[in-house]
Amino acid sequence: MLKDLIRANRSCRGYDENRKITREELLELVDCARLTPSSTNMQPLRYYLAWEKEEVDRIQGLTKWAGALPQMELPHPGMRPTAFIVICQDTAVSASLAKFQKDVGIAAQTMLLAATEMGLGGCMIGNFQAGTLKAELGLPESFAPLLVVAIGKPAEKIVLTEIKEGESTDYYRDENDVHYVPKRKLADIVFDKVKLETGN
Repeated sequence: MLKDLIRANRSCRGYDENRKITREELLELVDCARLTPSSTNMQPLRYYLAWEKEEVDRIQGLTKWAGALPQMELPHPGMRPTAFIVICQDTAVSASLAKFQKDVGIAAQTMLLAATEMGLGGCMIGNFQAGTLKAELGLPESFAPLLVVAIGKPAEKIVLTEIKEGESTDYYRDENDVHYVPKRKLADIVFDKVKLETGN
């Protein structure tokens, strides 16, 4: 069921480094993204694949993870992803980055759902050194890196918790390094005629 897949698809920040990701697996993820809708069907996104350790390590060093937990080094040493997909926009197709932000989100979520179905996991990373990354990877001048997607075999426990209106949405970890992700209740995010009439 799709909802089960969505529940299982978490932003993973701890991986089994013994599970290597292949180029073929990354191609399958991008092929899923390729089939998704695109604004005015212009399809300006391009995907850089990294699965060899030296290159993966270089990309890892240009990213920052878990902004809500600045006191922690995540991923922990020895628990880093074993592949990355860098989503870029080819500005030769369109120079408007804002117009295709939704395309980036659709593509990234699609790839992560596909990865989850394959028994893998990942994390979208927006905090990275775009200029340095572009130079390090030798990307064409027209390619603008917009999002880095980590891919690997999850090796951490992530728990969803339900919160009341007004409670913090910050994710956190306990003393056993279990990662907790607060989620608002359905009733707190839906607004319609029934809610106006009943308050529920």
